[in-house]
Amino acid sequence: MSDARIELRVEERIAHLTLRRTEKLNALDDAMVDALFDACRAIERSQARVAILTGEGSRSFCAGGDIEAWSRLDAEGFSRRWLRDGHDAFDALARLSVPLIAVLNGHALGGGLELAACADLRIAEAHVTIGQPEPGLGIIPGWSGTQRASRRFGTQLVRRMALFGEVFSSEEALALGLVDRIVATGEGAAAAQVAAARVLQRSPRATELTKMLVNAAEGEERERVVEALAGAAAVSSEDLAEGLAAYRQKRPARFGQ
Repeated sequence: MSDARIELRVEERIAHLTLRRTEKLNALDDAMVDALFDACRAIERSQARVAILTGEGSRSFCAGGDIEAWSRLDAEGFSRRWLRDGHDAFDALARLSVPLIAVLNGHALGGGLELAACADLRIAEAHVTIGQPEPGLGIIPGWSGTQRASRRFGTQLVRRMALFGEVFSSEEALALGLVDRIVATGEGAAAAQVAAARVLQRSPRATELTKMLVNAAEGEERERVVEALAGAAAVSSEDLAEGLAAYRQKRPARFGQ
């Protein structure tokens, strides 16, 4: 990877993606954002059929964007580079063709919640807290913390976190639908392995197609999903074989004959 603080390894068809910056509570700077995008591309090109995302240590899954990194930017740099690059990376994560499991092994605040929102399954360890503190710093939840988070968790929860500053415990987060499961501290990785093993027992193609359709249903990458499904149907048709043969033989195509 282009940044050692974003670790990717693929073992037995499971991609393990880990944020490794414990001294900064796994906060993301611009180089890590770029590496996260690169990791998603690498996962897509690997033999992985499911991915697990976590943060190193037990204090923080991800503390969001590194304040020291973004506070140095002027308005143009913040909007054009920091926010757009972050969106590109988080969109790539949410739109992985394989199911993504997030192990919240520490607090998920701000961009950490936005990162967790990209996952298809969220497993929280018991000591975790979740919230959106950005407006308290004078900024907005800018990595789809108002958009994807609203689609996946509901607008009222986003209002409570972002507008009123509520921070939820793991038990509250489970009751509210912010996470799907709670396990004891230190047991998140094992629980994710069990969930990943269930994915591996299912049809890889059917799983990929189902994820695409669910994403489209909630407004995630709807246009790409429609074109990808239509493109797959076209590629598998006899018309494509005839069209390519006609092209190579320099003759008119004879479709449906």
